[in-house]
Amino acid sequence: MLSRKGLIPEDYLLTRLAENVQQPKFKAKPRKARFVAKNGTCNVAHTNIREQGRFLQDVFTTLVDLKWLHTLIIFTMSFLCSWLLFGMIWWLIAFAHGDLHQTDEEFVPCVTNIHSFSSAFLFSIEVQVTIGFGGRMVTEECVSAIIVLIIQNIVGLLINAIMLGCIFMKTAQAHRRAETLIFSKHAVISVRNNKLCFMIRIGDLRKSMIISATVRLQVVRSTFTQEGDAWCLWTRWTSTWITRWAPMASSWCPR
Repeated sequence: MLSRKGLIPEDYLLTRLAENVQQPKFKAKPRKARFVAKNGTCNVAHTNIREQGRFLQDVFTTLVDLKWLHTLIIFTMSFLCSWLLFGMIWWLIAFAHGDLHQTDEEFVPCVTNIHSFSSAFLFSIEVQVTIGFGGRMVTEECVSAIIVLIIQNIVGLLINAIMLGCIFMKTAQAHRRAETLIFSKHAVISVRNNKLCFMIRIGDLRKSMIISATVRLQVVRSTFTQEGDAWCLWTRWTSTWITRWAPMASSWCPR
């Protein structure tokens, strides 16, 4: 009525009415935690494990599953500890035989040129790594020195085999090959052969092809049994068939 009498301009009234119109508000949907990450790792934390001693029964697999930092620390400490241990043993042999402060030229020591713990430690490294600078050597004077020499060689071979095998297995793990396999960001559900199919695409960035590649899809969802029990993480493997196999153009559908 006021606008009809000319007290309020009509353009101003229409502008105010347009400003008062409520705009729809969109709220971001909270993202739920993924059960399986896109790189294939399961987002599951193992807690309250009482029988942790079982991991020590399979030491090799435990070392392979460790992080690279922990593996390198164990790799370095295994050699240092063995060198120090056998260096102490060589020093004790020389101390028991009286080789440390012997000045007689006709005296035959167990190990030549060992006068302190430093020289015994260097001899331990030479024996285990088979360097052999030629300044120190075991004589036939002491049987105990010959036995320790044999034991250190065997222990050194075992440490080399375990540590080098562990590092080789870590570098040759299959999940490293998966770094060059990329999946499509979106999946499509479409009708193929009168059936609803869940289709995705995968591409291999390397020129070397994967021989006899197989694909399995795992469905994870919540469900209820006929007895009324709730299963929060119910998994089911679905059979798939490949429609095309070529780099950057592949898709799968469950049967």
